[in-house]
Amino acid sequence: MTTSEYKVYPIKSSYGVFINYSYIVIDALTQEAAVIDPSWDLASILNILEAESAELTHILLTHSHPDHVHLVQALLDRFDPKVYMGAAEIEFFNYQCANLHAVKDQDTILLGSTLISCIHTPGHTPGSICFSLKNCIFTGDTLFAEGCGICSERGGDPALMYHSLQTIRNRVHPSVHVYPAHSFGVEPGQKLYLVLERNIYFNIFDEEQFVAFRMRKNQPDAKSFV
Repeated sequence: MTTSEYKVYPIKSSYGVFINYSYIVIDALTQEAAVIDPSWDLASILNILEAESAELTHILLTHSHPDHVHLVQALLDRFDPKVYMGAAEIEFFNYQCANLHAVKDQDTILLGSTLISCIHTPGHTPGSICFSLKNCIFTGDTLFAEGCGICSERGGDPALMYHSLQTIRNRVHPSVHVYPAHSFGVEPGQKLYLVLERNIYFNIFDEEQFVAFRMRKNQPDAKSFV
């Protein structure tokens, strides 16, 4: 995705059963770059930065699960960027790294001339953060095109997930492109209005029913998103 203000580069990577999407955002004016949820594929990140003559100045972490923070230390060693994570996430999981900055709901981050807004979306974890730009949003494991993140692991809360999805519905323009950390068949970058129409979790309007469905028994596996 390319706009007059920034470029977005998706990076699909895998390790064992995990298939993740990381993203690089490059500010058009300054060539400052942010990597979001750096996972597994260091070479691709370095290659994009080199090809674009971009300087990595920010790491944005939607949450602290290992498949989302795997390359933080490697990137810190090479570039010494600032690292941003939700304050509630840092506190709950005691996440630590160099250059760590805690962010809360409606905080803003400046990447060169590109403004990034933080939306606190607990549910998958207590401190999950979505990073919202003018034309796109990076949703981590909160929202996928096809579903939403599991709420059954430590710190998960399906009732909070219900309200987090309503927050996205109410605060994000339907034309914005959605970039999640995982895909289950639908390519990242779908416009939110399509996700609102097709994602079953946006079409359950009762919190109790949402919780029962998200936490139902006999789902295919622990990483199931539907």
